[in-house]
Amino acid sequence: MKINSSVALTLILLTLMFGAGFVCAAYGFTLGKEALKGITQPDVRPTNNLASRQGSVLRREEVVILREEDILRRVKAQIGSSTDTTDGDEKPSPSKLTPDEDTKTPASPKSSAVQAGLPIITQDRGVTLEVRSVSQQGGSLMLTVNLRNDGDRPVRFLYSFLNVTDDRGRTLSATTEGLPGDLPPRSQPYAGTVSIPAALLDDASKLSLTLTDFPDQQLQLKMSGIPVVK
Repeated sequence: MKINSSVALTLILLTLMFGAGFVCAAYGFTLGKEALKGITQPDVRPTNNLASRQGSVLRREEVVILREEDILRRVKAQIGSSTDTTDGDEKPSPSKLTPDEDTKTPASPKSSAVQAGLPIITQDRGVTLEVRSVSQQGGSLMLTVNLRNDGDRPVRFLYSFLNVTDDRGRTLSATTEGLPGDLPPRSQPYAGTVSIPAALLDDASKLSLTLTDFPDQQLQLKMSGIPVVK
């Protein structure tokens, strides 16, 4: 049986083509493998990326942050060098004042209340009213007073009946604070204040004060000669 020459030639060509293709593929695979040596696939796992980021941040912080001891040491060195280079400068000597002189405060002048002969005391039916001091505070004349009941009966006061006049006979408005409305018998002294607007006292030098009980008005506590402090 004879084989057609064209068919044989075709088979030979196909065989050569497949052989050449196989050889080229093997040669290309070998070249690619040699070229990719030392190259690895990047790690795309989230945990590893986070760890690498933290590591880079820590490295940056280690580079930027300085220790406090190093900073203080450098500052002290600079200060020492600047003081060494100054010639003829004398260090300030410590104060030679004695401890008593350091803590000594100027003697305060005697209060106007003591100079005016205060306290002033008035008493009626076992009830005692005492003006202990006079001072100017916040645009008002402040009278510091004590009120005490040594009697056997309670006494009631309505301080709107408190009458204050100056040495020119003018009646002045006054407000009280801290004084009880009901004064029990045999009581301890109650401290309070009587406040008078200083604007009403421009040309006044002395004050008089009258206080009576309520509602009987049998008790009369009167005093005069209270100094006006300016």
